[in-house]
Amino acid sequence: MLGDYRIQGRRATEIAADVERAVGAGELEPGQALPPLRELAEELGVNPNTVAAAYRLLRDRGVIETAGRRGSRIRPRPVTTYRDQVRLDVPSGARNLAAGNPDPRLLPPLAPALAVAAAAADRAPVLYGHPATEPALIELAAAGFRADGVPEGALAVTNGALDAIDRVLATQLRPGDAVAIEDPGWRSLLDLLPAHGLRTLPVALDDQGPRPASLAAALAAGARALIVTSRAQNPTGAAVTATRAAELRTVLAGHPDVLLLEDDHGHGITELPFATLTCAADRRPVVARWVVVRSAAKAYGPDLRLAVLTGDQATVDRLRGRQRLDTGWVSHLLQRATAELWRSHGARPSGVAEAYAARRGALLVALAARGITGHGASGVNVWVPVPEETGAVVGLLQRGWVVAPGTGFRVQSPPGLRITVSDLDPDEAPRLAGDLAAVLGASTTGARQI
Repeated sequence: MLGDYRIQGRRATEIAADVERAVGAGELEPGQALPPLRELAEELGVNPNTVAAAYRLLRDRGVIETAGRRGSRIRPRPVTTYRDQVRLDVPSGARNLAAGNPDPRLLPPLAPALAVAAAAADRAPVLYGHPATEPALIELAAAGFRADGVPEGALAVTNGALDAIDRVLATQLRPGDAVAIEDPGWRSLLDLLPAHGLRTLPVALDDQGPRPASLAAALAAGARALIVTSRAQNPTGAAVTATRAAELRTVLAGHPDVLLLEDDHGHGITELPFATLTCAADRRPVVARWVVVRSAAKAYGPDLRLAVLTGDQATVDRLRGRQRLDTGWVSHLLQRATAELWRSHGARPSGVAEAYAARRGALLVALAARGITGHGASGVNVWVPVPEETGAVVGLLQRGWVVAPGTGFRVQSPPGLRITVSDLDPDEAPRLAGDLAAVLGASTTGARQI
């Protein structure tokens, strides 16, 4: 079961630490099954309850996952595994449509904005004790939130959207709490939740966002929080419409204690309007705890590592308090540079959303012409349901296309492929669709739903 590796330890903490170290060192691999409780207990000469406690620790730390009678195994992307270890190999000459990156050609130049930020730092260096946020950036973000109907709230700056979500979860939830998330959904989020010891309750979605009935079921099952991607949902491209937002608010109104996190990472790269779940036209929140996050990664560049969020005072205060205890603040150089980019190029840089829409549209039309259903209402990704992922990924690779298998994005949803179209020329779409049709053959029939 574990090959030549033998787990060591007498206490639960020792057993858990040994497994975690072995995973980090590559001696135990993602997906590898662990011995049954009683079998390992007998081998180590300990009580089965000790092994059970060790497995609970490993599960809470995001190292293993358990499936009842099917046993426990190392998570496909355990917390102790470097991200580089799970990247797809891209052969020379192949088109990489798996990375999820924006098109570098559509990112604004950083040098002028960084020069403005550096000059400001030369005039007045930021020292310890300086306010955590840059007034110009906060003013621009607040105006954007107001224009999109978000309630007035406290504001903060974090090192990206995932950092914001991470801090909110850490300060608002406890290990064992359940979180409702989109399925399929952002794989970094699927890895983050078990690292906090949180349980996942999948919510089905379509092109308009989470399905109300599925959300209602997750909330009835005890979800303490809901995380929704407003636009450019990863991996499906779903975008919450005004009608769907109203339906979801109705469901949330019956659960006012649920923590709501809206991730609008697609802000700046999509032509579709923002529709918030937090409140209706009267701007009164339907839940007591809420946060809306907007990242600079897709519109201005992933390396900026910056997001601005707003939320209720208590939730944001806790986040800022936790932030003061570790990183302290997000670099004012980055904050000022982002503010300058925002002023110079706008919240939605000219032509970017339209370019991505054209590329998505070209692929969706080409797929439909070959009887293949794709999903991609917004953003840089298209999701294609398939009967089986491995054969489709390998078949496309043999034809020079690298796409992401859906397994890393799914909890209970059917198989699919994520195709990043950010730098896919519309003229390439027919060839890609034709190659996918050849790979799938007649098996595409029935693979229609997200």
